[in-house]
Amino acid sequence: MRNSEFGMRNEPDLKKRTKAFALRILKLVDALPKTTAGRALASQIVRSGTSVAANYRAACRARSTADFIAKMGIVEEEADETLFWLELLEESGLVPAAKLTAIKREVDELIAITVASIKTARRNRAADSAFRTPNSAFE
Repeated sequence: MRNSEFGMRNEPDLKKRTKAFALRILKLVDALPKTTAGRALASQIVRSGTSVAANYRAACRARSTADFIAKMGIVEEEADETLFWLELLEESGLVPAAKLTAIKREVDELIAITVASIKTARRNRAADSAFRTPNSAFE
C-alpha cells in the first residue's frame, strides 16, 4: 500500500518536522529549572514530545490502513499530551508564555495534520470498501 492511500502526502517532510519538534522539546527541557516541578514536567514532556516523532515513524511503516489509523491515533494522543504539559509549564510560571508560543503553535499544527491524515485514511478506507462486492464473479 502506498502512503497516499493512508492519507499521507508529504511523509519525508513530516518525518523531518516531527523529528525537529522532538529536538526542540529536548532543548526546551534542558533549559527548565532543576526544581522538583521542573524535573517532573521535564520527564513528562520528554516522553510525550519525542514519542510524536517515534510513533509517526511507526505509522509510516503501517501494514494496513487500520494499522496506520491506530498508529496515527497514538501520534495524536502524544501530541495532545505534549500540549497539555506545555500549558502546565506556562501556567505554573516555570517558563514565560512568550517562550512557548512557537512550540505550542507547532504542536497545534502537528495535531491538525495528524487529525486530517486520520480522517483521510478513514474516508479512503470507506470508499475502498464501498467498491468491493462480496462473492462477486468479477474478483
